[in-house]
Amino acid sequence: MDNLTHSLVGALIGQAGLKRKTGLAMPALIIGANIPDVDAACLFWLDGVQHLAFRRGITHGPIAWLVLPLVLAAVLYAFDAWQAKRGKRPAARRPVSFKWLLILSFIGCLTHPAFDWLNSYGIRFLEPFSQRWFYGDILFIIDVWLWAMMGTATWLSFRREKRGGNWRRPARVAIAASCAYIGLNAAITASAAELELLDGDYEQTIANPVPVKFWQRDLVFLRGDQVPYIATWRSRGDVVMHGAITDRFVPSCDMQRQWKSTPDLDAFLFWSRAPFAESGTDGAIHLRDARFYDPLARGQFSVTVADAQCVPFR
Repeated sequence: MDNLTHSLVGALIGQAGLKRKTGLAMPALIIGANIPDVDAACLFWLDGVQHLAFRRGITHGPIAWLVLPLVLAAVLYAFDAWQAKRGKRPAARRPVSFKWLLILSFIGCLTHPAFDWLNSYGIRFLEPFSQRWFYGDILFIIDVWLWAMMGTATWLSFRREKRGGNWRRPARVAIAASCAYIGLNAAITASAAELELLDGDYEQTIANPVPVKFWQRDLVFLRGDQVPYIATWRSRGDVVMHGAITDRFVPSCDMQRQWKSTPDLDAFLFWSRAPFAESGTDGAIHLRDARFYDPLARGQFSVTVADAQCVPFR
């Protein structure tokens, strides 16, 4: 998910009452909820789409769940000691407990892969022990309804706290409502993915969440080395078929010969869940993923290979 969502999750957990456990609890929860995205630094040294094969991997896996909270807790604990030594430690700050800093950093860190799993982009939970991708297909990567629920509750909680009211209640209600909302979307995805269309002549159905309209799913039907078909599923159960994803589909295209010599292609195929090839007007072949298809898009979710020789796709 986006980093605003991750931050709001950490803030709500703190406002639900855990921030009273130790000084610097809120930084531990909010930073902890975002710290696995430290892998975004790869954009500084990786070119093209190579970041697709690096993101949501090692920093989102079991080793990171242990190491990142420990580093964060140590930094926050040292920061508190540094402020105290310089005489600049806020008097209102609670005593800092390293144990609770570590626990809260761990909780915040664990919420990150849990929420990243909810969308269709993918996450490698078991990296470096396994490179398998996991997909929830439950929420769009930026969910405005989740923003509204969690953002409003966070604001109300802080407002009540300043006025001496029950500031924990809005946060706890929002956490329960968010869980219910996620459960509802999981049920919608499950219903959409079970549709029997195209006479069953397909190998996999991906039910992609869409922006704003949480009650709809973009369905992607994968049929071996045939062109992917797309449709829109609505909450009432009706389906609008849109047909083939492109009229420039290149069948049986693998480009294995270029994998090792083309880092972008290798990274893209490692990340891609529904790859297909499309011929361009320039004579080149554009490798795309049906989950994030945009006929005008270039670069982020596609790889262009000039003079490609296609062999049977596997």
